[in-house]
Amino acid sequence: MAEQVISPDMNFIQEILVSGGGELKKCYQCGTCCVVCHPTPDENPFPRKEMLYAQWGLKDKLIADPDIWLCHQCSDCTAYCPRGAKPGEVLNTLRRLAITELSFPRFLGETVSNAKYLIPLFALPIVIFLSILSSLGHLSIANIPRGEGGQIIYAKFLPVPYIDAIFTATAAFAVLSFAIGVYKYWNILKSGIDKHQWILKGSIYHSVTKTIGEILAHRQFKKCDYAKGRTNAHLLTFYGFVGLAITTAWAVFYLYGLKWESPYPLNDPLKIWGNLSALALITGITLVILNRKKTSPRAGLGSYFDWLLITVIYIITVTGIFSEVFRLLNIVSLAYPVYFIHLVFVFFLFVYAPFSKMAHMVYRTVAMVFSRHVGDNLRLKYMKSK
Repeated sequence: MAEQVISPDMNFIQEILVSGGGELKKCYQCGTCCVVCHPTPDENPFPRKEMLYAQWGLKDKLIADPDIWLCHQCSDCTAYCPRGAKPGEVLNTLRRLAITELSFPRFLGETVSNAKYLIPLFALPIVIFLSILSSLGHLSIANIPRGEGGQIIYAKFLPVPYIDAIFTATAAFAVLSFAIGVYKYWNILKSGIDKHQWILKGSIYHSVTKTIGEILAHRQFKKCDYAKGRTNAHLLTFYGFVGLAITTAWAVFYLYGLKWESPYPLNDPLKIWGNLSALALITGITLVILNRKKTSPRAGLGSYFDWLLITVIYIITVTGIFSEVFRLLNIVSLAYPVYFIHLVFVFFLFVYAPFSKMAHMVYRTVAMVFSRHVGDNLRLKYMKSK
């Protein structure tokens, strides 16, 4: 048997302990977590080995381990752990630390996950929007132009070209950060494979399509036992987001393709689709909160990192809904402040997406594609050898 040199990273162990994995040391490798975990594969189960790697501080091995992302935090392992080691919370912490390692720029990965930087992070969009409003002379509600009959029109409060410029730049930054992170992560995953036994090759089209189908159906969530309610909550949240993304693209087509300016009537297909998507999102994120509180006695309530994303999504949805309600009711004193808050939180969500828990969508997808591709190639190689 070949010798392996183990180089524990004590600082990494300390990071895990203070970042949400404080019960890590209680694990005594009984294997209960692997037995009760339904999504874990039989041939290479988790999270037992990840708990061992974490106890030893094997940072590089954990970052290169796609299984930390294949875990969907069902919390079955945490609920049934006889020692209260909370494997689900430890793996959640490992994912958070992995996001920091993959972040570009790195300092944003460190600041977004730290509560003490919350105010400075929010200060950026607040200053940007206030500066624009100040230059337009719209800091006073009385100076904001109105539509016919005194109608509230948000495009007169903050003109569309400014909105487009800000959020196009925000999206470009997020996409660039994700692209660099994914490139780095894919190479790390490849480095974790024994090159003497297997070489990554062949088309990954099949692996990508199968993974997308699995995500769209939320099949892994449906395997959860203790936190079964998460499936519907995540489905509604996911499809609410997708629906609102489609609404945004639809609105762009209206504005630049058909030259139709907002606001649009409530019976317009765009408004109907957008309002239904918002309803799905607010229902889904509310169920996420209720489910977390319900399962918290045994599964844990979650970390600051978890609740930051949940809170931001909830506030975006609520302010978005009330921006429309106050506009329709023509309540000027509430409409503009609520819309301003909505813009600030939308900016926050997307500009910091590569560094927040929202990054799970990207890195979990990459890990799922990689693992399926590895498995398919290994099985093909085995069949050919037979």
